[in-house]
Order: sequence, then C-alpha cells, then structure tokens
Amino acid sequence: MTKICTPKLFLVLALSVAVSTAAHAQIYTDLLNFDSAHGANPSYPQILAQGRDGNLYGTTAFGNDGLGVVFRVTPSGMARVLHYFNGSDGARPYSGLTLGRDGNFYGTTFAGGSNRYGTIFRITPNGKLTTLYNFSPADGQPYVPPIQAADGNFYGTAGKTAYRIMPSGTFTSLGSIPGVSYGPLLQGTDGNFYGTTVSGGTSNFGTVFKMTPNGVVSVAYNFDASVSQPDAPLLEASDGNFYGATVQGGSNRYGVVFELTPQRAIVVLHSFPDPNYPNDGTNPIAGIVQASDGNFYGVTFSGGLGYGVAFEIIAASAYSILYSFDSTGGGNPGSTPMQHTNGEIYGLTEAGGSDNYGVTYSLDLGLGQFVSLLPTAGRVGETVGFLGQGFTGASAVSFNGSSATFTVESDTYLTAIVPSGATTGAVMVTTPVGTLNSNKAFRVTP
Repeated sequence: MTKICTPKLFLVLALSVAVSTAAHAQIYTDLLNFDSAHGANPSYPQILAQGRDGNLYGTTAFGNDGLGVVFRVTPSGMARVLHYFNGSDGARPYSGLTLGRDGNFYGTTFAGGSNRYGTIFRITPNGKLTTLYNFSPADGQPYVPPIQAADGNFYGTAGKTAYRIMPSGTFTSLGSIPGVSYGPLLQGTDGNFYGTTVSGGTSNFGTVFKMTPNGVVSVAYNFDASVSQPDAPLLEASDGNFYGATVQGGSNRYGVVFELTPQRAIVVLHSFPDPNYPNDGTNPIAGIVQASDGNFYGVTFSGGLGYGVAFEIIAASAYSILYSFDSTGGGNPGSTPMQHTNGEIYGLTEAGGSDNYGVTYSLDLGLGQFVSLLPTAGRVGETVGFLGQGFTGASAVSFNGSSATFTVESDTYLTAIVPSGATTGAVMVTTPVGTLNSNKAFRVTP
C-alpha cells in the first residue's frame, strides 16, 4: 500500500532581477528555493507540467534523504510537497511529470519499487500516488516521464527500450531503440513517435529515431563528431520541422541548437559558445520551447557567468542572451523550459538559490496569455480540454471559426466538443476581458 505523506510548505523566496537587452526587457524571478528536506537539486530532465488548476507540478530526484519528492508550486511561488517517495513506491524521480487527460499526472522513478529498477506512477493534484508498473532488469531504468498519445495510452523509454502502458496499468515492451535516451518521446503530427539517444548510431554519437505506435523503430538521423550527443528531447515546431540541442559538437565544441529538416539534414542554428556573444553559454542539456510568439527559447547548463544562460532564437536564426544565471538566483539549468498559459516561461535549476539546492524560476518576456489544448488533435464529437485563465464568464469557443459547445469547469479549465464542420486551425475562447488564442493549431482527424 502506498504511503501518503502529509504535505509540508517549502521555503519560498521571491527575488526579481530586471535584465535588459536591445530586443526587449525581461524580468527573471527566482520563485522557489529548494531546501533538501522538501526536494533538492532538480536535475535533467525534470519536466514541469501545468495542471488544470493553473499551478505547476514537478519532481526532484534528490532531497528527502535521497529518495525524491513530487511538488506543486503556484505561478507566484507558493509551494508544497505532494508526495515523499519511500523506496517501496519508487525513488529518484528524475522524470518530472506529464499531465494526463484525466487531470492526473504521470511520471517515473529511476530506482526503488518492488524490483528496485524504478516505477511508473500516477499522482492526483492532491497527492494520492498509485504505482502503475514496477520495472525489472529486462525493462531498463527510466529517466523520463511517459507521454500520453492520441490513442489515450502512454509511451516512454527506459534505457535502451521503449514501452507502452495503458491508463489501467497494462504494460507492453515495444523493443529496443538505437541507444540510451534521456529525453521524453514526442508524438509527431504524422502519428509516429520521435526521440533522441545520446549514444548509438553509426558513429555512437547519438541519433534521432522514429517509432511507430506498434514499436517499429528506424533511425531518422545519425549524429557524428561534428554535432553530437543530444541529451535533449525534440520539438516539432509550427513549421513542421524538428528542433533540439546537443551537449557537444558544433564549431565551438560545446553543443548546438539544431533544426532537422524533412530531408533529414541538420541545420545548426547556434554553436556554443559563440565569440560574438560575450559570456555565451555552453552545453545545452535541456531542450527548447517554441513560445506563443513563434520564437525559440532555451537554457544552457554552463557557460555565461559560470552557471548557464537563458537564450532566444528567432525564426531568422538571430540569437540573443536573455539572462545569465548565477549562484544566488539559481544556476545550472538542466530542465527543458515550458511556457505557462499566463505567457511566462518557467524552468528549474540544479544548483544555486539560498541553500544551493536549486530553484524554480520564471522568465517574463511580456508574452500574452493563451490557451493550451489537451489533446491537440481529435475527431468531430470528441471532448478537448483547455488550460488557461479567466474562463469564468466565457461566452464562446470556436475551432477555426466553427462554434463549439463548451463547459467552464473552473477559471483555469474548460472543456469543449469538437463541432461538426470544424477544420484544422486555431482555437479561440472569448472571455469577458478579450479573446484567447491557442498556442498550437488543433488538427481535426478523420
């Protein structure tokens, strides 16, 4: 039986630092300082997830005597521990979390469980944890959270293998992938899954691989010494191409941000460190996010002033440094940033903060509010969840111009039914204070 621990408040510290560049003004906020007892040193990949309530949910693999925790933090920085792992229910949750369509969160632990090889778990927003699967030596050990696919099942990787697990807990091994993967899978608009491996491939410098829902794997790209070792997950951008980062390689040897074209060619968008940018970053372990303005944002684990930087790349490949991390406000970010529907970008650092156990941070770039869809594709008649804010009093929802029946569940969550006649395109919600657009097009499937 899973032990549910009493939540405790974190040590919370708000520290605002104004940073200016020629492009626009930014405000970096150190929202939450981890303190070891209630979570510590959130290392790669530690994916943050926005819940239906508008709060952020995540894990740390350390703290709690080295067993790790699940935590919740509000956008303003108030936080609490939802679950303390005890070993029997898992330990070392490097993964972070995925929000499921049921409103619960899904993640993995690297160790612990009945076989000591980690677990897949589900946890409610109130902290009730259920172990769905205990990994065995034959399965491998998982670093990343599973993602929920269009079919409603969850897919993930553990070491050099891939798997599928149903919400009920039925587990199926899908076989081998080309190497060890440290980034979560991505389901592309073509319905297939895409991922990266930090090893394997023709030169053992890593790969981009493609996997069908039935587990048929092929290599989409083999990295070599010139661009090598992608720890980061892939992003499928609005232009249909894939984007990511490698921790090594590039003209300056400390990693790159790259674009993978439909012709399976790599285009380097930025090599770290670039001498044209004083105190540029190095070693981008984390992935990148395409924000609602269409630009790409990411972080480096090191470089800058010694603790990494936050950067922006616009569509024309122009690069700029947004913020240099330091030991006081948080340093060495390894988690992939995410954009909240309030417009701000959030992430985690492995080090820094008041106790040097890492922080949760936000980066306010002046981007507007939007709505996020779950899922981002579906058939006419299916129900779609909307994450956002200000939904109370909403008067209309439309799918690419077609009006939809909707239900406001709370100020931060509503549901709508894909209407007859809907076509692929933007989704809009009309609220008392204005219209919110979706950050991604909704694809209407046959």
